[in-house]
Amino acid sequence: MGLADKAQNKAEELGGKAKEGAGKATDDKDLQAEGKGDQAKGNLKQAGEKVKDVFKD
Repeated sequence: MGLADKAQNKAEELGGKAKEGAGKATDDKDLQAEGKGDQAKGNLKQAGEKVKDVFKD
């Protein structure tokens, strides 16, 4: 996978942080949970990209 995929995964993680922050600000527990889920998904995808990079070299 390329640089674009890595950037997209990082954007998903950052979007999750924004959702979590918005949920905290508005006391919306569902939005907070969704944000944490998005962050976890982005982090997991980034970890997968790192593993692929190790085996690519």
